[in-house]
Amino acid sequence: MQITATEFPGLAVIAPKVHQDERGFFLETFRRDLFEAAGLRLDFVQANHARSGKAGVLRGLHYQAPPAAQAKLVWVTAGEVSDVVVDLRQGSPTFGRHFSIVLTAANFVRLLIPKGFAHGYLTLTPGVEFQYMVDAYYAPGHEQGLLWNDPDLGIDWPELDLIMAERDKTWPRLKNITSPFLFVPDAGVWA
Repeated sequence: MQITATEFPGLAVIAPKVHQDERGFFLETFRRDLFEAAGLRLDFVQANHARSGKAGVLRGLHYQAPPAAQAKLVWVTAGEVSDVVVDLRQGSPTFGRHFSIVLTAANFVRLLIPKGFAHGYLTLTPGVEFQYMVDAYYAPGHEQGLLWNDPDLGIDWPELDLIMAERDKTWPRLKNITSPFLFVPDAGVWA
């Protein structure tokens, strides 16, 4: 398993070791010991699986506010998505900036998202299967979001006919929220 840090503190791209032959493939989705050896201490408590039947499904940008904030490990097991996160941690050197990556079933890449990031994805193909593990339970009363097309974020979403939940069209812009997250240097994803 290769864990690669990004310029966003705590945000990491993970490439698992994939064993492939004529039968198919095998990989370890998560290994606590390898994460801990890389300084990533996580206690996942919930696993989620979403399916989107069409290309152009946009989910996000979502986050859960403290005390229900979540770190996430996300990946795709069918199809392709453009995955985007926005750093909401006040005091972070990357506050208000976004990071995007294409996650596919074929590339096996995972994204480890620390607490304090808004997250969303756009399906690039039909039949996307999106999976993720979180370190805090879903708490509807703490769910919040950012407007997916906030011009201040400068996210270059692929051009598709969008299919979205009504609430995702009405989240506030970054400049209109007071972020509940504080950046703690060297705290990793569990801060």
